[in-house]
Amino acid sequence: MKEKRGKESAISIEKANSTFIQPYVTEKTFNVIEKENKLTFIVSERSTKREIIEALRLVYEAEAIEVNTARTIQGKKAVIKFRADGGARELATRLGLA
Repeated sequence: MKEKRGKESAISIEKANSTFIQPYVTEKTFNVIEKENKLTFIVSERSTKREIIEALRLVYEAEAIEVNTARTIQGKKAVIKFRADGGARELATRLGLA
């Protein structure tokens, strides 16, 4: 059984800020924002899924329910599914992507 953790952060704000390198936007990822409530970022090579979720909460004040990662030529990509409906679209708009 998993233990529920409190709202305290498991990572520092400095580490959270260095987790996200840049948003990754292509025609496909742009469609995924609208259809699946997911946003894609290029992240630090050493970031774990748990760190990515925590960094998203600290840096962008958004909640994620799922993170999938893949190593590509561009770097490590993280596809993040948001808890709130329209959360990916809202963050993309705040980042100037939409």
